[in-house]
Amino acid sequence: MLGLGFATLFIFTSLRDNLIFFYTPSELQDTYIHREKRIRVGGLVKHQSVARDGDIARFILTDQKNTLKVVYKGVLPDLFREGQGIVAEGYLQDPTLFRAEIVLAKHDETYMPKEVADRLKRE
Repeated sequence: MLGLGFATLFIFTSLRDNLIFFYTPSELQDTYIHREKRIRVGGLVKHQSVARDGDIARFILTDQKNTLKVVYKGVLPDLFREGQGIVAEGYLQDPTLFRAEIVLAKHDETYMPKEVADRLKRE
């Protein structure tokens, strides 16, 4: 029984450490997240906020209440554009700056990532 208990505890601890949580810019205002914790953020790309310098893209993500600056090194998805919903995965550098390693964009006019749509409705 004791061995089974330790195995269960180990499994749950491992799973918890590997979870990637989702946040909106507003939720990040009141939440402490360690710089080394991988998270997902979602919202809309703010109009006239996208700037590119070689393979580095900077843009602002908004949930219509708060904003978050995002920096991404790499090629953005073909469907990435201002005003659309996206989900970015990476690391929060400070409460106002997110370093994305993955950027996911919607694939047609009617789709927005479910996590983003649900959070935007609640905001």
